[in-house]
This record gives sequence, C-alpha cells and structure tokens, in this order.
Amino acid sequence: MSSAWAQHDIKTTPVFQRLKAYIDSVPAIDTHDHLRRFEDIPHRVRTPDGEGLTLYSIWQGSYYVWNHPLTPWPSSGQFSDWWAEAKHTFDDAHAASFYRYLLPAFKDLYQVDFDRITDAQATELNAKIFKNYQNDEWLREVITEKANIELMFIDPYWARLQFETAYPFAVPLLNVTTLMRGSHVSQFELASDNPYRYARKHRLKCDTFEEFLVVVEAIFEDAKKSGAICLKSTQAYQRTLRYEKITRDRAAEVFGKPKHEISFKEQQDFEDFMFWRVCELSAKYDLPFQIHTGQARIQGSNPMLLVDLIAANPKTKFILFHGGYPWIGETGVIAMRYSNVWVDSVWLPTLSYTMAKRAYQEWLEVMPSDRIMWGADTVQAEGIYGATEFTRRCIAEALAEKVLKGELLEKHANRIGKQVMRDNALKLFPSLHERLWKTKAVE
Repeated sequence: MSSAWAQHDIKTTPVFQRLKAYIDSVPAIDTHDHLRRFEDIPHRVRTPDGEGLTLYSIWQGSYYVWNHPLTPWPSSGQFSDWWAEAKHTFDDAHAASFYRYLLPAFKDLYQVDFDRITDAQATELNAKIFKNYQNDEWLREVITEKANIELMFIDPYWARLQFETAYPFAVPLLNVTTLMRGSHVSQFELASDNPYRYARKHRLKCDTFEEFLVVVEAIFEDAKKSGAICLKSTQAYQRTLRYEKITRDRAAEVFGKPKHEISFKEQQDFEDFMFWRVCELSAKYDLPFQIHTGQARIQGSNPMLLVDLIAANPKTKFILFHGGYPWIGETGVIAMRYSNVWVDSVWLPTLSYTMAKRAYQEWLEVMPSDRIMWGADTVQAEGIYGATEFTRRCIAEALAEKVLKGELLEKHANRIGKQVMRDNALKLFPSLHERLWKTKAVE
C-alpha cells in the first residue's frame, strides 16, 4: 500500500468510493443553515421573463463574493449582457474553495462542468435555474432527496426572536447575538432583534436591569416552548471572544445608558456579563450553545479566548463552530480537555477543503468521534447541495487516507462518517428523534 495510493487521486480508490457511497446514503442532520421562506430567498433579479433567481443569484448568494469579484446584474435584465463580462471574473478563483464548493451542484444537479462551461451551456443553465425557482418544489427536492438532508437547523439572523419554521425539515434555534447587546433600546436597529419590542409585545416591563433579565429569560422560555433546539452567537464578527467575569452590579450600572453616551469599555462589560448569563441559561434550559469561532474579526476570534469561560461553566454544552478556522489544532485541544465541548465543522470545507480534511484527521486523533458535527451554512438549494457534497467528500477522503495507511478499519470509518453526518447531532439533541421523518433503517 506504501505510497502507491498517495501518487494518485485518493478519490479513485475503491476504499474511498465505498466510504463515500456509504456516507452519501446517510440522511444527514445539518446543524446550521440560513434558509429563508421560499419567497424571501435573497438575490432575485429582474429579467425579461419577470423577477426570479438566475445563475448570477446563485453566485451572488454564495461565499464566492466574500473575496472575489462578481459582475453586477445589468439594468437590461438580459443574461447574455451579464455573462459576456461575468464569465471572465472567475479566472483568479479556480483553486478557491469558495468557488469550488458550488461546482458539485452544477455538475450533479445540472450536468454542467462549470470549469469548462460554454456560452451555450451557461445560457441553458441560467434558464433552468430560473425555471426551477418558480416555486419551492425544487428547493425541497434538492435538500431532502438529492442532498439527502433529513433535518436542518435554521439560524434566522434576519429575525432572531421569531421561531416559526417554513419547511417541515426545519428546526428552529435561538440566535442570542443581540441579546448580549441590550444595554439600551438605542442599541437596536431592527425590530426583529429588539428585546425591548419583544417585552412590549408580551406586556413585560423592561425599565430596570432586573426586568431586562426577566425579559431575556422569557425569550428563552418562549424559544424552548417553540421547539428551539439550541443557541447561536455570532458576536465574533463584532468583538473579541474574551468574556471577562463581570459583576451583576457593574452590568446594572451600564444598563439604561443610550448608545451615544456609553463608552466602549462600558458596553463591553455589559456584553461580558450577559454572555456569562446566557451560558447559565443555556445549561438551565438544556439548549447547547453554538458559538462562531475563527474567521470573523480574526484579531479576537481564536477559540482559545473562550477557555476560561468554558472551564467555569461545566454544565453548559459548548459547540465551537467552523472548527475555529484557522485555529483547528487549538479547537481540537479544547475539545480534548473539556468534555462539555463539541466541534462543528460547519463551513470549514467551504473555507478550505484541505484544512477541513486535515482537521477531521487531527480531531479524530485527540477526541472521541461522537463530538464532531457538520452544517452547510448557506442560503439556497445549489449552495446547500454543494456544501453538503463537499463535506461528505472531504470526510470520506480524510477517513479513506487513514484506512489506506492502516490506521483505521473500514467498518470503523463508516461508523465515524455516519456519526459526523447524523448520529452525533441525534445524541447531543435527543429531542430530534421526534422530528425524524425519513426511514429509520439507518438508526
């Protein structure tokens, strides 16, 4: 076995192909996505045939645009006008994971090799996409059948305090990002994020700090009653993940100060206290806490900044998102040392396929295999399919290498693949069993 397999694409080996086929067959539990109601899916554009989603919409709604240019949709609404210029903007992205994760969607769903796409194929692809999004039938088919996803956690960052679900496979969660910011009503721009508006709607007083804390706990109770499965914070995009242990009295001093009168340090103190409070409520209501780590505000998103907080809250179940990219080793050692920590590889293969493969292999060497999960983390059918396929392929490749090196039995690799894609979520969130709707033959 020596180096023969290493000299070729491991995906051509029988071991990989068997593993991949098995992992593909597992009805997945997607622990993180941003799928809106069908009519609210973003990036619809005007065309001669009416408003709808196009090939431009798929790329504009992808992570490709985070660090690559994309030609704007033309005022003419004509695809040919857009494509004439847009087809050249992909030249510097062919090796990028933010580009490549969508390729399986075009290949498997539309039988198009986007790396070699012709003008005629692009025109036909665009027409098919537009037609597919006339109703939500295509979306449901791609997610539940072609991507083989049974349940999907929806993070509604556009309406954080609402828990309705638009699809039978959707599972709600409570995004607590803005709750930590609530030192004053002036901190909120969106009504859907505003706990003060929530208080008025539910006839709760919110004039004092103690009343604010009651409102926050009422939101937790509402979320739990509405079927929310966990918590989610994306504060790593706005601030450091170092949360100091701030006293209740100090937070009360800050509460009630308008945004323009509060200092940076005062607001940070308030948020620090609230984050610790949310950790307490996470344990009290048995809502595991998903925390965005890595690749955000990178000077403060290293998951190591959370270690003291994790150690001080042993009853809280912490889920470190995105593998802490690029700090995947640090994330692994945190999970190795703390049994109340899980690692979610959501988004990681889309960020860097190579890093994700390395992460799966390293994590399996330092932690139990029942502590790793995954998520697609995108907004429409093609993105969800591409991210799911990318993840299944990456896991299969990581496991196949270990099997071919004699470090893992194939039957154990199969079990691990199923754990990551499905079983670990069912174990951490046992109430999901009540929501399963596909065959239970894989249970």
